[in-house]
Amino acid sequence: MKRIVYPLFATVLILFMFSDGISADMRYSGEDAVSPGSYRIIFYNVENLFDTINDTGRDDDSFTPSGDRRWNSYRLENKLNNLYRALAGAGGLGMPSVIGLCEVENRSVLEMLISRTGLKNSGYRIIHRNSSDRRGIDVAIMYRPADFMLLDTIFIPVTFPFDTLAVTRDIVYAKGIAGPDDTLHLFVNHWPSRWGGQAATQPYRSHAASVLRSFTDSLFSAGAHASIIIMGDFNDEPRDESISRYLGAVSETEDPEYGVIYNISSAAGSKIKGSYKYQGDWFLFDQFMVSGSLLRRGEGIYTGAQYFSIYEADFLLVPDESWFGYKPCRSYEGFRHTGGFSDHLPVVLDLWW
Repeated sequence: MKRIVYPLFATVLILFMFSDGISADMRYSGEDAVSPGSYRIIFYNVENLFDTINDTGRDDDSFTPSGDRRWNSYRLENKLNNLYRALAGAGGLGMPSVIGLCEVENRSVLEMLISRTGLKNSGYRIIHRNSSDRRGIDVAIMYRPADFMLLDTIFIPVTFPFDTLAVTRDIVYAKGIAGPDDTLHLFVNHWPSRWGGQAATQPYRSHAASVLRSFTDSLFSAGAHASIIIMGDFNDEPRDESISRYLGAVSETEDPEYGVIYNISSAAGSKIKGSYKYQGDWFLFDQFMVSGSLLRRGEGIYTGAQYFSIYEADFLLVPDESWFGYKPCRSYEGFRHTGGFSDHLPVVLDLWW
């Protein structure tokens, strides 16, 4: 499959991405600008965070009070509080600065998450729009303005010229100021699933990768030092062709170069070897990738493979009675409500300056 480039769209994007949008006196100042600090980002596929209302035109009937999962207000509140518990735990000593999410139905459930749980005093704001996904599940960002000063947002549609009937989620882009005065470019993804078979669905993920690649190439064309963070549920692993070939993410992080995307996701040293388990095997679908500039310590905000982790708290896991070991504690086992969290584990990235 040939990589597709969108020169006009990408040119317009650059105008958004590199327009400053704020005056110098609005940026970080004082001690925050000179003191060493850290910055935590979490990505979490929250698995079917639906409200209880039937949305006409979307395949969300199962997640209604009369649907086959008997999804009601009580179960929704339980899910929200569980997600807060997972996010707070993954946040460590404090709440994360930025949270990337997927499988959220709409802005309403995000507002519930930050107003009805322990997140209510954390000051999060929301980046979201309804996408074309048939089930109505979207990608979103929650961020704390004191940590990430938002400049621009773009929702990047992913369409398939080889299958005009197929639809999927947007890629969400956000540009902001982080750390003492560094511009970060964030891309949050939820690529097409493997439903129907890995080989049959591979072209869809490869095309999503090509769309994302066109935007990262545009950023690098405007400035090879661009600080880019890519996160998401890619439904592929780091060495699969969508990521390694079409996105061009390099796994080896020694001697990082400007203008290159590096996949720093690794489960090494963890008892859990992936973020998602299927039929006894762990898969590292949930990942972080960064541009080379962020791997060069001493040049502003930085990170590294050692700062990536899978949050594997015991309360997020249950015994895997079918395949042995443990698996994520999800909200449903089939149609039986178990009151858990998600079928994915959160992944974490720390940045420093």
